[in-house]
Amino acid sequence: MTRQSGILVSIGVAATIASMAVTTTAPARAAEPYEINVILPLTGPAAFLGNGEKTSLELAEKAMNASGGVHGRPIKFVIQDDGTSPQTGVQLASAVIAKKPAVLLGSSLVAICRAMAPLMANGPVNYCFSPGIHPEEGAYVFTSSVSTLDLAHSLLNYYRLKGWKKLALMFSSDATGQDAENGIKSVLAKPEFKDMQVVDTEHFNTTDLSVTAQIAHIKASGAQAMVAWSTGSPIATIFRGISQEGLDIPVATTDGNMTYAQMKQYKDFLPKQLYIPAAQWVVRDPSLLAPALRKPHEVFYKSFEAAGVKPDIAMELAWDASWIVVESLRQLPAHATAKQLRDHMVKLRGFAGVNGVYDFTKSPQRGLDITDSVVTRWSPAKETWEVVSKPTGIPLP
Repeated sequence: MTRQSGILVSIGVAATIASMAVTTTAPARAAEPYEINVILPLTGPAAFLGNGEKTSLELAEKAMNASGGVHGRPIKFVIQDDGTSPQTGVQLASAVIAKKPAVLLGSSLVAICRAMAPLMANGPVNYCFSPGIHPEEGAYVFTSSVSTLDLAHSLLNYYRLKGWKKLALMFSSDATGQDAENGIKSVLAKPEFKDMQVVDTEHFNTTDLSVTAQIAHIKASGAQAMVAWSTGSPIATIFRGISQEGLDIPVATTDGNMTYAQMKQYKDFLPKQLYIPAAQWVVRDPSLLAPALRKPHEVFYKSFEAAGVKPDIAMELAWDASWIVVESLRQLPAHATAKQLRDHMVKLRGFAGVNGVYDFTKSPQRGLDITDSVVTRWSPAKETWEVVSKPTGIPLP
């Protein structure tokens, strides 16, 4: 661990903890634990995300404590359930903020993080596990993983370079769907996509039980590829419609659906060609990774393998965020304030995580950009996501 110009350089962090990452118990310590509050949806519709993130934090906690905790104190993630409710998230966050902590992790969904964000105007640092929010530069709110806009850009690069230039788009009619539609169309407005054509745009309500009529329109449009940007049960409705209508073109969706539980549940009606853009956590071939990322990947996967867990998007969203916070706290005074932590993190660069090498000066509040994204294709035979592109969506040979 070194400093350069006062900025944390964390590429060596993973090497420091690699030999300890699978330790089953941390050494007994007399010191009082350093508690980090976390708000997650452990129940309700987003429980699949929240419980995966909880597992990730529990494994990270073991590795962090095996490598010394924070200033000699063991880390303890104190996790509360928001029930997938923005109102409950706000209530829990208000109670945590009253204790004046330096940091609060979570929650997992755009709606909950947006509801909580105004409470953080003066701290604590809030690391939201949803990549779908876009905090203002210099704010106390940070966001996990690669931006949904950068993921969409990477995906569309892949489509374009594969020669699939006639697109069909499908979005939910709620605020989330409208945001996604505006974002994807803003990407398509970039000069490099001038030869791509949207031949059909369809909408649906998240409570709809069938979208076969919309899929029939897409099938008749002559689309060469499709983007369906929705998560959870609505994406299952779309996948069923695709199966029922016999639509066999490349179909892409957001990495919010990148869970093994969903792939197993939907296996009978998944699109035959299902693409999902993702951060680099999903890359398993070391030759496709920058050298700085190979050790963080080894630590990440060994930690989960030792626990008998196959990591997916939920685990990824919490892993790097928690490590960035803890490594920052290790570099600050023992009783660092929210302001000290925020001021440190906004200048942080060179932190090698499982998703990429973070640079918060280049990508404020997030640290990652399109260069940290790849495109994957679901393999039913291997029951996992296979990487089919280089970073930014350039197809592999």
